[in-house]
Amino acid sequence: MYTTNPQIVLGAMDFGTRVAPERAFAILDSFVAGGGVWLDTANCYSFWSDPSGVGGASERLIGAWLRARPGARDAVRIATKVRQNPLVPHSWPESAEGLSARAVRTGAEESLGRLGVDHVDLLWAHAEDRTVPLEETVGAFGELVAKGVALRVGAANHAAWRVERARSLARKQGVEPWTALQLRHSLLQPRPFTPLAEAGHRMLTAEDLDLARSEGLAVWSYSSLMWGSYVRADKPLPPTYDHPGTPRVLAVLDDVAGELSATRNQVVLAWLMRQGIDPIVGASRVEQIEEALAARHVRLTDEHLARFAEAR
Repeated sequence: MYTTNPQIVLGAMDFGTRVAPERAFAILDSFVAGGGVWLDTANCYSFWSDPSGVGGASERLIGAWLRARPGARDAVRIATKVRQNPLVPHSWPESAEGLSARAVRTGAEESLGRLGVDHVDLLWAHAEDRTVPLEETVGAFGELVAKGVALRVGAANHAAWRVERARSLARKQGVEPWTALQLRHSLLQPRPFTPLAEAGHRMLTAEDLDLARSEGLAVWSYSSLMWGSYVRADKPLPPTYDHPGTPRVLAVLDDVAGELSATRNQVVLAWLMRQGIDPIVGASRVEQIEEALAARHVRLTDEHLARFAEAR
């Protein structure tokens, strides 16, 4: 539910593909040792990086890590997603599984098999599927909660009105509603009304936050650190971030980071958590997750938030 004590979530998207197993294990170990709890993956991760052309590598890697670390399942909570995995290798979005009742049930069952667990702590609908009646999708997610396959369910990349309609349908059906939102969000924002280059991404809006706060929903943000663009010259911001607000925000970011003896990334994460948002952080090295976890100790004041708001 909506929390005033948000947490860093470890994003496992590249585990098993771009991040080799040995390094991924070390990152997972460091995350847990540092008090991290939530792991975020998806059944489609990462079909675009996998020679097989389908997802599953990330879940399989987490499953292997759990088997190699007795007791680790009790120390972590696992979130995964259904909707986007290609049913035909190298054919996306044409063959994406969708959100029919059959696709949701099958996707969840296969995820449990790869993870080697009997339930996940949170199951996301990865994106909308408007070819399927929302009632059908809502019923399928509710059924999984009733069976104990998922302890909670949430909606990633959904419009706020669709989430609220789904919650209303869940109440009518007497099933567990979506209680979490996952959307793209960071301190820097793209130019309004410009399309995002990344397929399937949906930006967090003020309306999403309003819904979450009024209904007690959790909010998770992805691309929280902009793929390293805050700190790496070799990771330039996408062109849609080329507007006057960006240099203004970065100037304030540098000032605040200096005042608090923190890194740019840590201040961005602290800014998200100050708003009750759980930032998802992908990592390819142990030092990166250690830096992210240290952001929990960075304290932003109302005055800091006001300076960022004015710059944006």
